[in-house]
Amino acid sequence: MKAHIWMGSDEIQGETYDQRLSPYDGRVVSSAAVCSVEDVQKALKIAQAAAKEAKKTPLHQRCSWLLDVAQTLREQREEFARVLCDEVGKPITYALIEVDRCIETITLSAETMRTLSGETINTDAMPSGRRAQAYWRREPAGVVVAITPFNFPLNLVAHKLAPALVAGNAVVLKPTPEAPLCAYKLAKLFIESPYAIKDTLSVVYGDAEVGSALVGSDIPRVISFTGSVGVGHIITRTAGIKKISLELGGNAATYIDESADLEFAASRCAIGAFVNSGQVCISLQRIYVNSVIYDEFALKMAEETSKLVVGSPYNEDTFLGPLINDEAAERAMSWVESAIAEGARALTPPKCEGRLFYPCVMADVTESMKIVCEEVFAPIVSLVRVECVDEAIEKMNNSPFGLQFSIFTNNLAHATKVIEECEAGGVVINDMPTLRFDIQPYGGVKMSGVGREGPRFTIEEMTEIKSIVIL
Repeated sequence: MKAHIWMGSDEIQGETYDQRLSPYDGRVVSSAAVCSVEDVQKALKIAQAAAKEAKKTPLHQRCSWLLDVAQTLREQREEFARVLCDEVGKPITYALIEVDRCIETITLSAETMRTLSGETINTDAMPSGRRAQAYWRREPAGVVVAITPFNFPLNLVAHKLAPALVAGNAVVLKPTPEAPLCAYKLAKLFIESPYAIKDTLSVVYGDAEVGSALVGSDIPRVISFTGSVGVGHIITRTAGIKKISLELGGNAATYIDESADLEFAASRCAIGAFVNSGQVCISLQRIYVNSVIYDEFALKMAEETSKLVVGSPYNEDTFLGPLINDEAAERAMSWVESAIAEGARALTPPKCEGRLFYPCVMADVTESMKIVCEEVFAPIVSLVRVECVDEAIEKMNNSPFGLQFSIFTNNLAHATKVIEECEAGGVVINDMPTLRFDIQPYGGVKMSGVGREGPRFTIEEMTEIKSIVIL
């Protein structure tokens, strides 16, 4: 199975390539070309030249470009969903949802850019000023480097490509090596569209050496990365003076208040903790439960979890497919076993069949256990007993991460307190913290990153403000 990369508008077959095996059954499902630093340098120079032309292209063409890609993707919906099943083991029902969300993200980016504008400035507002025609506007930053992860290998690529391209930039994309075909096929839609701007998108694959060459180059103006905290640290040390947007890790938490609807809360928490096999940055990992209703909620949570179907990603009723690799499954089981050895209880039996890790609800967990204080990125959720909302907020904030938190409550004062006092990029009231609408600003505080995504907010990250004065 040969692998290809995009050097601008030219499709090039890699001389060497790595095969991608299905995380579910081990079949060869795709391959990725092995790129070199020289490939990276070539792609960046192509993008540098293309960015000058992209900036001049009328906005209506760029918007038509994205809408054409969205329409073609809609026509190929089932094909793209199958690739998601093959490459990352995403259950088919949720693979189709990801394709639909990708279509929405691309469409939103076009619609947002049509109305995004600057504003006029009253230069005589202060005594030191005087009357002039003054305004500011947004201009494309130039070359954007986009680096994307495996857990949403279609929609998270779209969250970078669509805003960058519609804003008039050129992009070099380094997608996850776990889903090379997914990224290749989406790039192909952009590159082969009749509205495409020549050479504005390149796709390269590679390891840390390729990533470092992209990030450390003087050509890009923007680095947009979604992935681990460790790599985020490397990027900030390597990039130099550039705009950097980092969507990093999290260990999302919720509080179950004594006034909450426990059946609803348990059903939503089961989804929030175990969707995509827990491989979500805002996967629900910590559930703080008021001691008055702790035992009742724990029982309901275990019951809801036991209803979830684990198995083949190709079956429509499957909720949890495989973890991405053996290492992820082994790490998850070792963390559960470690917690049990330290006194935690498993309310659902710890079970792992190859890469199929069954959803695990843990009780009697302490703050020092890895399954609470670190990002687990697996279908494991922990219940922690607390006495009040203040204690829950204190414990939720006692984390190096701050991506999204939530509360289930019918007490308005408690909901308001969580909104005001939780240290996170997002707060959800009466639903799981795993909830994300693609139109909203999305990102975290502390070690969860810098910058925001969502079409409007990504466009702002990938453009520069130019101030103009006419006298």
